[in-house]
Amino acid sequence: MRPIRSTAIAALAATSFLALAACSGNAPAPDASSSAAATAGAASDPLAPDNAPHVSVNDPVIKLPTVAGNPGVLYFTIEQDAGKPNTLVAVHVDGAERAEMHETKTENGVSSMGRVESVEFSQEKPAEFKAGGYHVMLFNLASTMKAGTDVEVTFTLANGDKVSTFAKVQETGAMEGMMDHM
Repeated sequence: MRPIRSTAIAALAATSFLALAACSGNAPAPDASSSAAATAGAASDPLAPDNAPHVSVNDPVIKLPTVAGNPGVLYFTIEQDAGKPNTLVAVHVDGAERAEMHETKTENGVSSMGRVESVEFSQEKPAEFKAGGYHVMLFNLASTMKAGTDVEVTFTLANGDKVSTFAKVQETGAMEGMMDHM
């Protein structure tokens, strides 16, 4: 029998400690400010699952309501760099009881807003979620959602793939808030 060297024991102990820390939830939290976009395979946390292949979410921002208790809104662009078209079917925002995709339309000078169940996007045509078009309404926001913080957002595609990233939370100006909150 060969003797086990102390460096091998130390290496084994360090590896075991790291594995236990990750499983117990004591692993270091990802740095939310390090990425404004989530890209496939580029998660800031090496223990996090890979994001949907070829799909990225750019410039996610949450606008808080001007009046407490009213809904907030999430804006972003979702796109892909290769492959067949995708369909966004759900959005989950930490700190929001409910998130719904909506679209604002203007016909004959009258604007209306309605819920949409899905939004398609492709390499040729990214889906832009912005004021006056597609957007995500956020209902019953937690009191912990404050301007200047980062909040995790998960986007679910029709095939079950997901993309997670962090959105910057911002105050909403009075006129800006009226655009999608009417």
